[in-house]
Amino acid sequence: MKIEYTNHPQEIITGIRKKLVRLRVGLHMAKVVYRICRNPFLCINTLEKLAKHRRDYAGEMIKKIVHVDGKYYWDLYIPGYKSEAITKFFIGEAEKIMGEERKTNRFTNILIAITKRCPLKCEHCYEWDSLNGDETLTLSDIKAIVAKFQEKGTGIIQLTGGEPMMKVNDLLEILQSSKHGTDFWIFTSGYNLTMENAIKLKQAGLTGVVISMDHFDPNIHNLFRGSNKSFEWVQAAVRNSAEANLVTALSVCMTKPFVTESNLMAYADLAKKMGVSFIQMLEPRAVGHYSGKDVLLDESHEKILEDFYLKMNFNKKYRRYPIVCYHGYYQRKTGCFGSANRSMYVDTDGDLHACPFCQSKMGNALYDRLDSAIEQMTSKGCHKYAASVF
Repeated sequence: MKIEYTNHPQEIITGIRKKLVRLRVGLHMAKVVYRICRNPFLCINTLEKLAKHRRDYAGEMIKKIVHVDGKYYWDLYIPGYKSEAITKFFIGEAEKIMGEERKTNRFTNILIAITKRCPLKCEHCYEWDSLNGDETLTLSDIKAIVAKFQEKGTGIIQLTGGEPMMKVNDLLEILQSSKHGTDFWIFTSGYNLTMENAIKLKQAGLTGVVISMDHFDPNIHNLFRGSNKSFEWVQAAVRNSAEANLVTALSVCMTKPFVTESNLMAYADLAKKMGVSFIQMLEPRAVGHYSGKDVLLDESHEKILEDFYLKMNFNKKYRRYPIVCYHGYYQRKTGCFGSANRSMYVDTDGDLHACPFCQSKMGNALYDRLDSAIEQMTSKGCHKYAASVF
């Protein structure tokens, strides 16, 4: 199968230009924090704590920034600069550090599954038990859930499924009816992400697309996804989303056989040629279709992935490669941001979970009081990665 590349790659900024953008971001954050504190000493103290938290979370400063459609991005889970969403993000983080109730940005990101429908049978699917069952939530229900989280000042809402692109008209209405100030993303297999749909979604307010590509070998990816068309969908989706000026990312499930240095580099080389902005590395969990299976990575796998993450993001040799996001690395350093710390998952029934991989229902986003569910989830925390307190 011939690999296709986009003619409209996302722009990756490094060197002096990147430093100038970082300076602008830092000045913007300082102004935001000062407006909250109204005290120069408290402002400086808060900014120092924010800087320390960033170092604890990601280590040194990543050597590159992505520029798409006039905005700058350095993480899949932080809104783009300059935007209303990034301002709310800074306010929320400052309020957390100052020990105040987070009124502006209670959640950095919320993942909402909008449909059970999916054309694939993926090896690792965490919604396997409900896949292609009867829909529970109506479009009005989903819009109401989105509105609830927007009222909490959520900076990023990620729409998933199932396969959300099976309901592209619903996606358009969700985007068009939502308030400004939130970055919206779609998590997709690439199915139905035509040029026409990509442009419509962009015009409706979509920020970016995370497209699942679980191997650089088309045949192995197709086997993993249960369809001989899946890799073709990925290629078309990457090309179309980039052409539509959507921030474009690839997501890969890091199975045990895949985690080798040579495989990771082959994947990164292809991602670079495809012209995407980010690579998201996800560790498998024994839930959904993987329930009861020996899929968890061991320390040797984690070491390979951490070394790859550091090399891709901090070694100048790889400055033109996509930025790598690796949740396992962050979690082992500072704890999990799920469990209503900064994020949670809403499944296809509207039920609330700590994250897609820690499925233990703690209320319903449509019928229950959101604050009660948040309190319950926060007090329980992540069963594996205790969140840091600052």
